[in-house]
Amino acid sequence: MKIFHDHVPPGALGRPAAVTIGAYDGVHRGHHAVLRLVHDLAAARDLACVVVTFDRHPAEIVRPESAPKLLTTLDQKLELLADTGLADACLVIQFDDRRSKETAPEFVHEVLADSLHAKLVVVGADFHFGYRRGGNVALLEGMGADLGFEVIGLGLVKERPGEAPFSSTRVRELLAAGDVEQAANVLGRHHEVRGIVEPGDRRGRELGFPTANVAVPERCCLPADGVYAGTLVDAAAVERPAAISLGRRPTFYEDHGLLLLEAHVLDFDGDLYRQAVMVRFHHHIRDQVRFESRGALVAQMGADVAACRERFAT
Repeated sequence: MKIFHDHVPPGALGRPAAVTIGAYDGVHRGHHAVLRLVHDLAAARDLACVVVTFDRHPAEIVRPESAPKLLTTLDQKLELLADTGLADACLVIQFDDRRSKETAPEFVHEVLADSLHAKLVVVGADFHFGYRRGGNVALLEGMGADLGFEVIGLGLVKERPGEAPFSSTRVRELLAAGDVEQAANVLGRHHEVRGIVEPGDRRGRELGFPTANVAVPERCCLPADGVYAGTLVDAAAVERPAAISLGRRPTFYEDHGLLLLEAHVLDFDGDLYRQAVMVRFHHHIRDQVRFESRGALVAQMGADVAACRERFAT
């Protein structure tokens, strides 16, 4: 998949484009279904299949106080789009204050007509874009009639009639409830966050359960506080099972503990410090609770590790 930033050089695609536009946060199963449709329509019409997305969630600029946490960083998103094998190219638009004030017709002319030479545009039926969300499917259809592209507005994709549709909002809701298994069903993979392993206070090692303390960017979406069975992927791409603790360590800090993501990698005693790692959440084991003694905490940590082993064994 070719990746372009802000514009596509003349002739770089080699042909006009079938385009889908969106934040594509999470690149979940609904996104896959849309991409499959665009890919198949592009192949039938001898068009390039192109994803237009943004370097950040547009809400971070237009309504930062209520912007959603990100399911994927930009690098993750591009990797996941490429892994589908469905897109010929991705155009990443830098969404800044200037772009937020661009009108919908300006966007259509600059991106769809002049840069991509679009012949087909596929978006969600409730798609809005441009300054103050002034653009919608109807505007695209009207401009497409003049500029020579067809528009298809799609409803949200569902696995079965009557079920909740696949959506990034749904994934965030499930993660907020700690339901990482159902979140994985919507995503089509285990939810993953990335960060650098930083030195901690070595409290886990003192208790007999050394952990990798993973510093995750604040904008990333984490599940609810709790203990999870999951995996840690190190810088060499080796994936190992882990007991994951996410929370503020209420046994040691009653009110103001820092939110920590700690992974106790099973049967591993290597050095992960300063490595860029990935943490994947497979199963919820229990909520975070406060223990009355270190002994009670250690006993529960042993039970948590045993529960994680059992999950992976089955």
